[in-house]
Amino acid sequence: MVLMSVLSNIHTHLDVVAKNHRERLGKILAPLLQNVIVKTDQKRADETTGSEHQVDHTQFPRQEWLYMKTAKDFETVQTEYRGFCSYSIAAFDRLLLPSNPRIGVLRHRERFYSFSSRQAAEKFASDPDSYILRVIEVAKKSPELIQLLDLHSHFAVMSPHSQGIPAGKMIEKPVTKCDAAVQTEVHPIESNIVKSYEWNEWELRRKAIKLANLRRKVTHSVQTDLSHFRRDTDTQVYLPKQVQTQTTRVKHTSVPVPSRYIAGLRGANADGDKTQARTVDLTLDVHTYNIAEDYEPKNH
Repeated sequence: MVLMSVLSNIHTHLDVVAKNHRERLGKILAPLLQNVIVKTDQKRADETTGSEHQVDHTQFPRQEWLYMKTAKDFETVQTEYRGFCSYSIAAFDRLLLPSNPRIGVLRHRERFYSFSSRQAAEKFASDPDSYILRVIEVAKKSPELIQLLDLHSHFAVMSPHSQGIPAGKMIEKPVTKCDAAVQTEVHPIESNIVKSYEWNEWELRRKAIKLANLRRKVTHSVQTDLSHFRRDTDTQVYLPKQVQTQTTRVKHTSVPVPSRYIAGLRGANADGDKTQARTVDLTLDVHTYNIAEDYEPKNH
């Protein structure tokens, strides 16, 4: 709402100024325009359209001319001075007349110039550099033309008008600009990469808390006369391997199973005498033991 109010106030004040300016300008121009026909831009363009109004390129063998019927992409050609007549700006003291490209477009030093009439084109083509310098000098007197006519490329190396350089002279030639590209390695100097850099704020906070806690930690160590020359030593050895050998024959050996019986531990004999303990060897021979295992009672 504030912006709309400001724009409305500006429009109201400008309307009053424009009205007063129009009235005063009409009173000044009315006596000068008596018995004069004022032509519009469209009418002037219609009068200069036709083959009879085109420039004869044979009269200027050293100049290159572009025509609507012969040039490719003629409509896309960007002419100098935003489409205004190049001759009228220099010859008639900053007079801005829309040009008619159908008359012919002059190509001079990789730039394109259009004109409002055939006579203006012929006069400009007779000495293009002189008229171009005159346009630059005219723009020095009226700096607003630099923006209007897009003359920034000419004034990039030109001195200001206040320095009093003689008309038609330049400090140096205009600088030709071009696009360039250079391809380099992705990371030519990896040593400049800071690996300890951390962008996460919470990670930095965690590290700060960790460092603050370390300041309150104390480590104690004690050495004695017996331990100050000692040190921890580790030794690494190779453990013995387990080796097995397999043969083609399997043998085994049987041994007798010892068996003993202690007799006379309890009871007494018929005479009432005490019994004496004695050991009875019941161990069987290996051969006898195998026969006993092989024996199976038969049921009759």
